[in-house]
Amino acid sequence: MIYTVTFNPALDYAVYLDTLEMGTLNRTKREALRCGGKGINVSIVLRNLGMDTKALGFLAGFTGQCIALWLDQMSVPNDFIMLPSGISRINIKLKTGVETEINGQGPDIPPQALEQLFSRLDSIKKGDTLVLAGSIPASLPADIYEHILSRISGRGIRCVVDASGPLLLNVLRYHPFLIKPNQEELSELCGVSLSSGDPAGIKACAAQLQEQGARNVLVSLGPNGALLLTEDGKFLRQEAAAGTVRNSVGAGDSMVAGFLTGLHLTGSYREALLMGAAAGAATAFSDHLATRQEVEQLLNIL
Repeated sequence: MIYTVTFNPALDYAVYLDTLEMGTLNRTKREALRCGGKGINVSIVLRNLGMDTKALGFLAGFTGQCIALWLDQMSVPNDFIMLPSGISRINIKLKTGVETEINGQGPDIPPQALEQLFSRLDSIKKGDTLVLAGSIPASLPADIYEHILSRISGRGIRCVVDASGPLLLNVLRYHPFLIKPNQEELSELCGVSLSSGDPAGIKACAAQLQEQGARNVLVSLGPNGALLLTEDGKFLRQEAAAGTVRNSVGAGDSMVAGFLTGLHLTGSYREALLMGAAAGAATAFSDHLATRQEVEQLLNIL
């Protein structure tokens, strides 16, 4: 079973416009609404690919109820904790030829709700996988990811961390099974400016994170594909599929889901990287998260 934790779920409201003019009325060409949050995205794609998954985290208010209903309708198992006050976020994605995001703050998470989450995590069994993904609300301690990894340490649980900055760096000492920074996040983590034309620099930074404790480092490079540094020290490179990017939101989460699916099905890091790249591209080339059919179609051409 693959569990995901989303501390700050959201309804993602995508608005498509020809142009955006400040201070006046703007009319959309079309809109799209879906439940979001990095862990939720991972669970949805895992479910689409036929994997056993359960989404955990916190929801609040009418928006939280909408997210829970949406997941139920998609047959995505979930066990969210409903908070007593506040509302789950509504994130606005403005599509005007470029993508502009306006993300909400999310509700406060009281200590007793956090204890409920810990109780759920205590039921995860040896051989299961736990995915911690995304940012955390200001009401939570900054070391919450560290606390969780410390709590599950030594229990034979694979932990995947998809976060940025100190939130990621501070968990490396707990040896997470997989981390997945993108190129920009990798630059920030290593304190250097990396470009897609600098594979040596990207590899050096990935190696640096592995030396700090990460077992496997998966770097998503957008149109330049992905690079994987495996726990046995091998660098694997995967080119990106050709296609028109329609929506990059959730592509990295889809890559994580595809990677875990490929690894589960084949036991091969090469095949896992391939499926991860296909799942990430399938989401980027559509207005929704990757489906199994879309992933299989891209696997045939990668």
